[in-house]
Amino acid sequence: MGRAHEVRAASMAKTAAMKSSKYAKWGKEIFAAAKAGVPDPEMNQGLKNIIARAKKDQVPADVIKRAIDKAAGVKSGATKEKSYEGMGPGNVAVIVNCLTDNDNRTFTEVRTAFQKTGGTIGSSVSYLFSKKAIFEFEGMTEDEVLEALMMGENADYEDMSIDEDGFVKITAQPESFEGIKAAIEAAKPEIEFETASCDMVPANYVELDEDHLAKFKRFLDILAEYDDVDEVIHNAVLPEEE
Repeated sequence: MGRAHEVRAASMAKTAAMKSSKYAKWGKEIFAAAKAGVPDPEMNQGLKNIIARAKKDQVPADVIKRAIDKAAGVKSGATKEKSYEGMGPGNVAVIVNCLTDNDNRTFTEVRTAFQKTGGTIGSSVSYLFSKKAIFEFEGMTEDEVLEALMMGENADYEDMSIDEDGFVKITAQPESFEGIKAAIEAAKPEIEFETASCDMVPANYVELDEDHLAKFKRFLDILAEYDDVDEVIHNAVLPEEE
């Protein structure tokens, strides 16, 4: 069919892969919001906000619906959460969180990802991480953020930083999540959070050489192919574009 057809086909395949990755990211955010509260956007403001942002990013309605249905399934017991820990390539601590209706299949898939890239599954690494409330957004000055937090109830924070582009990051204990969120929204109702979640944060990070970085990226790529894998938590330092 000629070179032009090959180039067009390659371009289409790349675009499809990029869309798939984007949809997966939004699907996981929608799932997490639905699972954290009620899987109904009219009764879950956080879920409603994320859906609005996803639609703005041209995420199809069926992707949104599948993520909400999946969360509802977890609540009703159709699937369950499983976590696997281990050491990835370059001695990177890894926690793989999954949603599954078949433990044997999921374990086999996750173990394969570790084995193919020189890692080991089964080592306990969760002690290397701690759960933190994390907020990232822009549109407020440092003084405005600090004033909002001081005026808020149960809005204690551990760290607040703002970079030269005005991007704000707040870190706190999980129990302060709702208080901080409410304080920021009260000060600026139109605020759109880039991140507003409770995540596992590593106590320290691992720098990888070129060889181990390539292996670790392959490890992540393999895990990304498995439908059961919901989230991969690790302490590797990745290039900014990753």
